[in-house]
Amino acid sequence: MSSIFCTLRLRFNVLLIAISLVACVNETNTQNQMQDEKIPSGMFLVMLTKGASSSSPSQQAPVKNLQIMRGQYFSYVLPEGWKLGEDGQFALSIIAPDQKALTLMVGNSGLFPNYTPYQFVYDKMMALRPDNLQVGNGQAVNPIVGFQQAYAFPVNYMIGGVPCQGLAKCHVAPYYGGQTMAMTAALSEGKQWAGYSSWLPLIADQISAHDGAAFGMRGVMQQNIDNSQVYAEAAKQYREWSQQNWQAVTDDRNATQDRQQKEIRENLGAVQTYNNPYDNRQPLELTTQYQCYWIDQKGTILGSNDPSINPNQGSTSTWKQMEKQ
Repeated sequence: MSSIFCTLRLRFNVLLIAISLVACVNETNTQNQMQDEKIPSGMFLVMLTKGASSSSPSQQAPVKNLQIMRGQYFSYVLPEGWKLGEDGQFALSIIAPDQKALTLMVGNSGLFPNYTPYQFVYDKMMALRPDNLQVGNGQAVNPIVGFQQAYAFPVNYMIGGVPCQGLAKCHVAPYYGGQTMAMTAALSEGKQWAGYSSWLPLIADQISAHDGAAFGMRGVMQQNIDNSQVYAEAAKQYREWSQQNWQAVTDDRNATQDRQQKEIRENLGAVQTYNNPYDNRQPLELTTQYQCYWIDQKGTILGSNDPSINPNQGSTSTWKQMEKQ
C-alpha cells in the first residue's frame, strides 16, 4: 500500500492550473423564446443546465454517468473519467482525471478500545507522507453502512510544496474488547477544494465494504454471520427462492441500481426529476431552486416559488404545470 501512496504523492506534485470560471451551459433553443412575451411577475425563465458550475470540468459535480461498481471487498461510485487506484482488502482509492484529487477508504480491525478517531485519521493521513499535516477538530456525523459512529475532521497539508486540503471521516464499529475503524477521505489540491467540497465527500461516503473479510475482520459486516444457524437456514431459503424467481431477482437488482444511481445523481446535482406533460418519454431534471415549474409547447420552462401564479393568464402560449416524478 505504501507504493500506491508514494505514487499518489508524486502525482500530486504537479504545477497548478489556474481555474477559469465557466459560464453555465444552457439550451440554446430556449434563450430567446421569451423575448416577445412578458414573463409574469414572480416567475423566472429556467435554463436546462448540463452540470456546469464555476469550477473547472474536473471539479464539477458528476450528476450524470455515475457508475456503481463492485470490487472484491468494496462497492463504490465511480464518477465519469475517474479511475480506480488501489483496490485491496484494507484500502480503496479513486483518482480524479487530472490526478489532483482523490477519495479513499482505509481501515483496520482489532484496534484497542482507547484508540481515538483523531489519532486514527492522523496516522492514516501520515501514510500519504505529507508535510505539515494539520487535523482539525472532529464533529459527529452519520456513519457509513456497517459502522455505529463517525467523526469528520478537516485536514490541511503539503505535498511537494503544494497546499492540499480535504475532509476525512473516521467510522467506528466497537465490539467486545476492541473496535474496527475505517477512514473515508475526500482530498484535493487546496486551490481546487472549493469546487470539490460540496460533492466529493459524498462520493467518499458511497464506499462500503460488502465482504466480511474487509479490514481483516469478517464480523465487521452486518450481514456477515456465516457461522450462525439462522444464517444457514436463511441462505438455504434464499437459494431456493432465487432459483424459482431468478428473472425477478435480476430485474429487481437492475431497478435498484438504476434507482440508486438516480438518487445519487439528484443529491449531488441538487436537482429533481419532473415529468414533461408534452413528452412523457423525456423527463427533465430541474434545479431545486423553485417549487413550481411550468412548460409550454415550445419547451420553454418557467419556475416560481408562488403556487398561485398561472402563466396562462394573458399569455398566447399554452402552459402546463410539471409534476415531480
